[in-house]
Amino acid sequence: MALEMQSLYILAAGSSRAMEAVDRVNNNLANVKSDGFKKMVVREMTQRLDENRGDSRELFAFPRFKESLVSLEQGPLRETQNPLDFAIEGEGFFTFEKGGETLYSRDGKLFLDPEGYLVDEQGAFLLDDGGKRILLDPTKSVELTEDGSIYQEGELVAKVAIQSFDRVEAVGGSYYRGVGNPREGEYRLHQGFLEGSNVDPLMEMAELITAQRRFEIYGNLMRSLDQLNQKSNEIGKA
Repeated sequence: MALEMQSLYILAAGSSRAMEAVDRVNNNLANVKSDGFKKMVVREMTQRLDENRGDSRELFAFPRFKESLVSLEQGPLRETQNPLDFAIEGEGFFTFEKGGETLYSRDGKLFLDPEGYLVDEQGAFLLDDGGKRILLDPTKSVELTEDGSIYQEGELVAKVAIQSFDRVEAVGGSYYRGVGNPREGEYRLHQGFLEGSNVDPLMEMAELITAQRRFEIYGNLMRSLDQLNQKSNEIGKA
């Protein structure tokens, strides 16, 4: 591959990565006020393809994302005094049944459906540590302990299932899928609280500015290289 073509590929790849970074930061910023939202972070790397037995003139290298990760950092807890608002302090996710699938979320804003089951705003059922839906008596008060046990008038009704993972994948909204096997995690549940997003808007704005500048730099370099090639061709024809 000609050296100038390698340079164009490198700059084009860098420009594409910069735009993906802009999209990621914009998504994080859009969810600053979304309860239970976990920001997305990325790890970058340099992809190298050695051609022609490693001839430095033909070394094709370009920037790319190694992987996208969900940050599991704790978000701030906000008191609501609503007895059906649950928040996790520490590790783990609430376990929900949605459309026949098991999903995980840190958004503990809950409601009672017409039948008395605990559900979230999307109608997904909160599950207990036995994998069953949690049915409550709407005429009785609800008490949640730090270990996730739910009592009504002193009687144990269910224990909320909290699953921890080393990694999770975002599937839209406030839901995630676990990567690998679940494990035991350290946590405390708080009744009358919700966990806010773990996005720091100031840091995200700084990253957005950096990504935008990076995109502009790559674009300027591509235009400069194109102009240089044009001038070289004109000189060669003279």
